Amino acid sequence: MKRVPAHMTANARALRNAPTEAERLIWRRLSRFRPKFTRQLSVGPYIVDLANREARLAVEFDGSQHLEAGDYDAQRTAFLEGQGWTVIRFWNGDVYENPDGVGEAILQKAAECLGGTHPHPLPFREGRKRVPRSRSATPLPGKGGAGGGSATGG
Repeated sequence: MKRVPAHMTANARALRNAPTEAERLIWRRLSRFRPKFTRQLSVGPYIVDLANREARLAVEFDGSQHLEAGDYDAQRTAFLEGQGWTVIRFWNGDVYENPDGVGEAILQKAAECLGGTHPHPLPFREGRKRVPRSRSATPLPGKGGAGGGSATGG
């Protein structure tokens, strides 16, 4: 596996340490869920705002500076898709107006990329029906043998 160039790592680290408000709002909603997301991931010559490596999902948050960056964004998306990533974009305004809806849309897309895996797996044993332990059908010794008592001794 190729190592990430040092300048890309430094840039990604700087971006992680100074997230935009939109990134902060979504990270607060997604950081506790599985599949796991990563902030500011280096992919080739680009740094993706939010990514899920397992689903190969790249999430980009676009502010007003992206209005003029149409060609650059198109090249970036083409590169990432050529590497097998699915790219989804959200305007910062949409994130500010409805952060829960954007978070849910990201989780749904991650589930779709993973082939339908539930985006919110249940914690261990939660949702499982409890099966009562069966008592032995054989009578206990001295508690009613062949004709009459119960296995519970009562």
